[in-house]
Amino acid sequence: MNVLLAVRMYVSKMIQDSGPGMKVLLMDRETIGIVSVAYAQSEILQKEVYLFEQIDKSGNGPIMKHLKCVVFLRPSQENVQLLASELKSPRYGVYYIYFSGIISKASIKVLAESDEQEVVREIQEFYADFFAVGPHLFSLNLEKPIHGMEWNPNCLQRSVQGVLSVLLSLKKNPIIRYQNFSSLTRRLAENIRDTILKESSLFHFHRGESIPLLLILDRRCDPITPLLNQWTYQAMVHELLSIKNNRVSLVDVPGAPKDMSEVLLSAEQDEFYANNMYLNFGDIGQTIKSLMDEFQMKAKSHQKVESIADMKAFVENYPQFKKMSGAVTKHVTLVGELSRLVTQHNLLEVSEAEQELACQEEHMQSLTKIRKLLVTDQIRDLDAARLVFLYAIRYHKHPSKDIAGLVDLLRRRGTPVRLIDCVEGILRYASSGETAGSSILTTNDVTKITEKIFKGLKGVENVFTQHSPVLKEILDNMVKGRLTEEAFPTVGGESTPGRIQDVVIFIVGGVTHEESLAVHQFCRVNTGIRIALGGTLIHNSQSFISDVEAAVKSLPAGNAKYPHNSAPSGSGRHSKLT
Repeated sequence: MNVLLAVRMYVSKMIQDSGPGMKVLLMDRETIGIVSVAYAQSEILQKEVYLFEQIDKSGNGPIMKHLKCVVFLRPSQENVQLLASELKSPRYGVYYIYFSGIISKASIKVLAESDEQEVVREIQEFYADFFAVGPHLFSLNLEKPIHGMEWNPNCLQRSVQGVLSVLLSLKKNPIIRYQNFSSLTRRLAENIRDTILKESSLFHFHRGESIPLLLILDRRCDPITPLLNQWTYQAMVHELLSIKNNRVSLVDVPGAPKDMSEVLLSAEQDEFYANNMYLNFGDIGQTIKSLMDEFQMKAKSHQKVESIADMKAFVENYPQFKKMSGAVTKHVTLVGELSRLVTQHNLLEVSEAEQELACQEEHMQSLTKIRKLLVTDQIRDLDAARLVFLYAIRYHKHPSKDIAGLVDLLRRRGTPVRLIDCVEGILRYASSGETAGSSILTTNDVTKITEKIFKGLKGVENVFTQHSPVLKEILDNMVKGRLTEEAFPTVGGESTPGRIQDVVIFIVGGVTHEESLAVHQFCRVNTGIRIALGGTLIHNSQSFISDVEAAVKSLPAGNAKYPHNSAPSGSGRHSKLT
């Protein structure tokens, strides 16, 4: 169930199958990203690939018949036409063609007719049609897939293709369940099921005693998680600096080395990152110090070059020393910038207010704290708006709510109109995911209160990490067999297996690094269960807000801008999940 390993094996095999000799890798905009997330360029170079080209920009390149061309493209109509043009006037000696998903017979016919010089050696489907960000985490990099609470047709098709590709790469023929409140998840589930039946020859995998499960969720079941500040290393970097295809831009970071305009953050390539990506920010400082100490010891040993043996050892160890030097500079720069932003924007105080909103039941205390923060110049407009978003979701049914007053404070501080307008949008988005008698944030039952007390005893740092995403609750219910057919219907009426082992979870509307951490922790405790988690996009708060704006656009206005209390606030947390 390792999605990253699956993509790496596909890429390795397509290069290996073309045989020895110099090669060019011809890709499209998306497959370039898919490959670069799984492989470092230096690794690809070691496989005799010396040239990388993008098919829509390669039109009039030089003719190099001594090179073999390994083609890796998405099976889109545009790519088929571009490849057909390339084959009519081939610039390379031979072509090995691989599509990242299911290719139609009509498209193969077009390519066959274009191959007049018979340069094509093979055409295959290699199912790597997704961005494998980590061993258990994948994304489709789809921004704003939902408009007016309906699928963008192109994004629906891309989601079907992406999820099918994950299933085929992992060799799983699952039963499919979706959240019943969501027409978006139902439509995706049905389309995936229809394609599996149509392409039944591809899904011939033996199911065994434990039938795999594809669980399709809707982001609206938990609009809170993407809005919170994060305090684990990977999630913080994504929230404050933004990670795209495992790369972070340092262009706007004060004091960043000039040769580090962009850095790679990949657990596959970076041992320090692999060991510390889930670590709390409070602990990162100590691990950075340990890394620095180790580096300084190695640097001192490199200064002692007094004999031929010393020179030989220096030359042998230099590549590793240089790599370590780069890792130290990169992580010191990143942690330094995170620390600067936390201090500059008062994020500790903001995060404490967020966690209080998400995990406690103190309306007046939260309201007073938010009012105080909204008149503080130090906090960013984004953070001010997020506090109001969280308050609106949390207390829109409270009899003493003051959403309008908080919106007025946003206006007074000069918050951009887009963020002010989004208060209503976020509320409509969250409300459209509620069912009768549910309350997204209420935590009244004794278990939750007990957990909260124990969390408080474990140390001050946990004040900032009290919140756990709804996904954790879904996973717990899933493993205990408590996901009811009413809340999570099965497509095609198949019976749910008694024992669950392999699960692919896909979240329509995007996934977060906090949810990825929840899956990581869940699988460490439940060692017999393997989970691959993905979504239309990996969100930070800004990308989520953009998605929400698109999702509620063109929706008819509700009866009231800020709805009055219509149900008891303490009616049970996430009751639609069980």
